[in-house]
Amino acid sequence: MVWPMFFLTLAFCGLAVLGVLAVRVGLEVRRLSRAVGDGCERLARAADDLERAATPVAAARARTGRP
Repeated sequence: MVWPMFFLTLAFCGLAVLGVLAVRVGLEVRRLSRAVGDGCERLARAADDLERAATPVAAARARTGRP
C-alpha cells in the first residue's frame, strides 16, 4: 500500500510544479506583451515626430523646385 501512496504523492508534486511553472509563464507573457505594446506606442510617436519634422523640409523643397 505504500507504493500507490508514494506514486500518488509524486504525481501531485509533479502537477504542483507544472502549475507553478504555468503561472510563471503567464506572468512573463503578460510582461512581454506590455513591453511590446510600449514599443509600438514609442514607434508610433517617433513616426509622428518624423512626419512633423519632414513636413517643413518637403515644403521648402517644393518651393525651390527641386525633386
